Amino acid sequence: MDFNDSPEEAAFRSQVRAWLDAHAGPFRSGSSMAARRPSHDELLRLAKAWQAKKADAGYAAITWPKAWGGGGGEPIQQVIFNQEEQKAGVAFPFFTIGLGMCIPTVMAFADEATKKRFVGPAIRGEEIWCQLFSEPAGGSDVAALRTRAERAEDGSGDWIINGQKVWTTGAHYSDYGILLTRTNPDVPKHKGLTMFWIDMHAPGVEVRPIHQMSGGSEFNEVYFTDLRVKDSQRLGDVGQGWQVALVTLMNERLAVGGASGPNYREILELARTTLGADGPAIEDRAFRQRLADWYVQAEGLKFTRYRTMTALSRGQTPGPESSIGKIIAANQLQDLTNQAIEMQDQFGIIADPSIAPMEAAFQQAFMWAPGLRIAGGTDEILRNIIAERVLGLPGDVRVDKDVAFKDMPRGV
Repeated sequence: MDFNDSPEEAAFRSQVRAWLDAHAGPFRSGSSMAARRPSHDELLRLAKAWQAKKADAGYAAITWPKAWGGGGGEPIQQVIFNQEEQKAGVAFPFFTIGLGMCIPTVMAFADEATKKRFVGPAIRGEEIWCQLFSEPAGGSDVAALRTRAERAEDGSGDWIINGQKVWTTGAHYSDYGILLTRTNPDVPKHKGLTMFWIDMHAPGVEVRPIHQMSGGSEFNEVYFTDLRVKDSQRLGDVGQGWQVALVTLMNERLAVGGASGPNYREILELARTTLGADGPAIEDRAFRQRLADWYVQAEGLKFTRYRTMTALSRGQTPGPESSIGKIIAANQLQDLTNQAIEMQDQFGIIADPSIAPMEAAFQQAFMWAPGLRIAGGTDEILRNIIAERVLGLPGDVRVDKDVAFKDMPRGV
């Protein structure tokens, strides 16, 4: 691994920092708006304005072709920009799924007219996309989906879609989405799937936000009732939806590979000021041992990400680092925030940002952390990936591999 920027990368980082210093101020989390908690609509407005400014400067989609509105740059440049944007406090989450997963899938499988219609507006932040994969009966098994797409009986070639998706991030503010459906139940579950793009405001689409224990509603249930879509909205061939979905899922691993939230340095600061029965928590030997464990994990994650960066810098394809990083980061965040809340004793139950230490950052992250262990691949799925594709262990027994989907027991 090479921990240092090359001369070219260092020059690009300096260029990015200068641009951020000149333009990020009004959008930064430390701006005057941060004196109160901005509403969702205010944040979305800021995010769209910031995305447009990045697009004008060629920073909105650095690796995408200039012909599509991208920067025509290298993957390592995107990594560098993301790092500096995060440090500047202007990294908004609204476009992660669309630009990280949906639009790359559209670019890979849609016709030219569709790409011309959607890529540019997505880069500029004018339209937001969501990913419609998970279903209530499917659990972690995406291929177990039951949402049906059937040819319209009027001979138009259109498709009629009925079914339900769940845990769809951002569906309530998205304009479009990519939807994985079952078009042939007479073949095994990984076959007979077909992908479409859909208008989230079309008749037949109903979005119901899910109230989370954190108080937010970032996830949604989405229902389809006789939703009609054109065959031109199909992404890939009929029955080849799983191959299309794999492209999306590979991008998803990169998009949610790290867990955001308080880190061990912040809990160290909290421990110095929080009094326990025998003085500051930092004096507790058991706590200090756990802090050391978190530090080791954090350093391991940092160097694992450096490995990914090194591969990108050399023009190589990263290996399984994203799966490894996600499973460690999400579990670490849950453990760390739990300990921080326990450390606060009875005050740990207070989630009011105006009262709780660090504006209730630990309480909010604690309630968000379990979702990170599910989104982008559950712990169990990621362990299977690491076991089979990294360690070369025998594959999991899959008794339904060659069974037609219609013959599978309900709930399998």
